[in-house]
Amino acid sequence: MIFTETQLEGAFTIELERKTDERGFFARSFCEDELQSRGLKWRGVQCNIAFNRAAGTLRGMHFQLWPHEEAKLVRVTRGGMYDVIVDIRKDSPTRLQWFGVELNAENRLMLYVPPGFAHGYQTLVPETEVFYHMFEFYHPESARGLRWDDPVLKIEWPAAARRIVSDRDMDYPLISAGALEAIK
Repeated sequence: MIFTETQLEGAFTIELERKTDERGFFARSFCEDELQSRGLKWRGVQCNIAFNRAAGTLRGMHFQLWPHEEAKLVRVTRGGMYDVIVDIRKDSPTRLQWFGVELNAENRLMLYVPPGFAHGYQTLVPETEVFYHMFEFYHPESARGLRWDDPVLKIEWPAAARRIVSDRDMDYPLISAGALEAIK
């Protein structure tokens, strides 16, 4: 696994280190030792898959409150998406900054999302499947979100002929309306 730190401390893109021969390739997509050696939260507790029928499907920006902050490893197994994280850690020098990267089945990149980050994505092609390796259980009482189009964040989402966003994601409060007041 080849780790490249983003401009947001603790967040990494991870490239598969492929062993190639005439059959194709073999690569590790998860290694507890490699995550631990970089000081990353590594307790894997569940795996999730999200299937998105249409291009322009936008999910996010999701996070969980302390003490159930999530870390996750995100990868596209089919299709492609623009993946975005926002640093919402209260005392972070990069608080409210965002990072975006294209993840797709061809580049096989992964994104490590540290605890204390909001996460969301927009699909770029139809029939996109996303695999999440979750490092914390889902706790509905701790689940929160930020508006994907919050003017404070100024996330530069790809253009979409039609953007599909759930009512829940559209109803998250803006930062200016106190969306982050519960963050420790």
